Amino acid sequence: MRTYQAIYDTLFSHYGPQGWWPADSAMEMMLGAILVQHTNWNNVEKAMKNVKVYRSPEELYELSLDELATLIRPSGFFNTKAKRIKSFLMWFRQYDYDVRKLRYLKRLELREQLLQIHGIGKETADVILLYAFGKPIFVVDAYARRLFKRLGFNMPDTYDTFRSDVERELPESVEIYNEYHSLIVMHAKVHCKATPICTDCPLWEYCERQIS
Repeated sequence: MRTYQAIYDTLFSHYGPQGWWPADSAMEMMLGAILVQHTNWNNVEKAMKNVKVYRSPEELYELSLDELATLIRPSGFFNTKAKRIKSFLMWFRQYDYDVRKLRYLKRLELREQLLQIHGIGKETADVILLYAFGKPIFVVDAYARRLFKRLGFNMPDTYDTFRSDVERELPESVEIYNEYHSLIVMHAKVHCKATPICTDCPLWEYCERQIS
């Protein structure tokens, strides 16, 4: 039977645990979630190497926009992203840059705060909620939409409706949502590309091959 749970189980069985997010700390993870907008992770890693010279969020906050933009230039759209990072740091500064002070907040309350930050949309907010704050939430990205459309699921028009549809079926587990997002990304890179590679695809039996 084609269900969100069955798809997760099949992907997990095929690829195994992914161990995401690729970052050394919650702070690095949150910065990476902003930097990865409209680019790939290789470019983010180049930018993060520059950012790591400044060991604390306090030091980053004190940089001018121009200085910050120069550091993150490899990530592309660096002037825009510098403003977004500054806005994020201004918000995080209210909590003394301490993730522990935010983890007690309820998921939707914390999500609403993140969405008020300039340049942070629903996908970026949910990635931060999941990987930095340990909140169980399904991340809707372009890979997820592509995959489930091809599999033949009824795809809602709105981000939150799609997210809620998946969450209604799955257990409220940070581990499952963590793995599900990373497994979808892995599958999109290996099989469910823009031009799919269907040979040996682990989801072949579920797929209705709605390619267009």
